[in-house]
Amino acid sequence: MHFVTRCVFQLSLITLLMVPLPALAIPAITCHCFTDRSYDPAHPTLADPYFLATTQNSFVAAVFGVDKKTIVLKKQEGISADDLWVAYWLAVRSGADPGSLLQEHKARGSWRQVAAPLTVSAGSWGGKVAEALKAGAADKRLANAVVDELLLRFRFLGAPELAALRKAGAGDQELILSGLIAAKTRQPAFQLYRQVNGGRTSWGALLQQARIDPADIQPEVTALVKKSLNPVNGR
Repeated sequence: MHFVTRCVFQLSLITLLMVPLPALAIPAITCHCFTDRSYDPAHPTLADPYFLATTQNSFVAAVFGVDKKTIVLKKQEGISADDLWVAYWLAVRSGADPGSLLQEHKARGSWRQVAAPLTVSAGSWGGKVAEALKAGAADKRLANAVVDELLLRFRFLGAPELAALRKAGAGDQELILSGLIAAKTRQPAFQLYRQVNGGRTSWGALLQQARIDPADIQPEVTALVKKSLNPVNGR
C-alpha cells in the first residue's frame, strides 16, 4: 500500500515538473499597498514611497476627473503609471475609452502606434507630447512628456524649474510632490528636491513642515488644480 502511494506521489510530482512554468505562474499583480502611511521622525523616509505614490494618484485623478480609487485599482491590476498617463491623455483628446486604449496598447506594444490612427486636432496634442510623438519617442519618454505638459498647464511648476528638475534626475512622482509642497510653502521646488535627494530631509518631513497631513494630500492636490484654472489666482 505504501509502495502504491509513493508511486502515485512521484508520478504527480513528475507531471507537475513537466508543466511549462508560464502555465503555473500567477498573474502579475502590483500590490500598491503601503504599510507605512504616516511620518515617523525616528524613520523619516519610511513612508516616502506612499507619499509619492498617493500624491501622483491624486494628481492623475484631479486633472483627468477620475476617481482616485479607479487609478489605484488599475495599478493593482499591473498597469503602470506611465501607461495610465498616456491612456488618459489620449482618451481626453480623442474621445476614446481609456480602457480600450490600454487594451490596444497591450496588443500593439507601442503608444505611438495607438495614437497614430486617433482623430485628434493638431493643437490638442500639447507641445511636448506632439514633439515626443513626432520624434518616435519610447513609451517612457512619451509619459514624461504628458506629465510635463500637465505640470505646466496646472501651474505646479514653471518651465525653467521643470527643466532644471528633470536635468537633476527628478522623476514624475518627485516633480508632482515637490510642486505641491512648493505651492504650500512658497519655497522653490528645485530646492526641496535637492534637500531630499541629498539626504538632508525627507518628503515626509517636508510635508509635516508644510502642514499637509497625509490624509489631506488628495484635497490639497485637487484644490491646487482647481486654483490653476482660475485666471485670478496670483500665480
